[in-house]
Amino acid sequence: MHTYSVNYLFNDEPRTHTFELQQSRLPVHEAAMHLLQLHFGDNENSLMMPNADATPEEMLEQARVVGITGIDVVG
Repeated sequence: MHTYSVNYLFNDEPRTHTFELQQSRLPVHEAAMHLLQLHFGDNENSLMMPNADATPEEMLEQARVVGITGIDVVG
């Protein structure tokens, strides 16, 4: 397992979350997807999540639209 700290802004407020994942690296767009799941995964409105075939740019754009910006992966 690898531990990643992700620093980001959620509605302009600084936050940090730690993820333990099997993968050996965590690109920013994948961190954005994890943060979307963290903040909106229980939401009944699936419009918050990008399509399954979304590009990395689309994932980051969707995160930005819902207030997740400034993603920085440490680890």
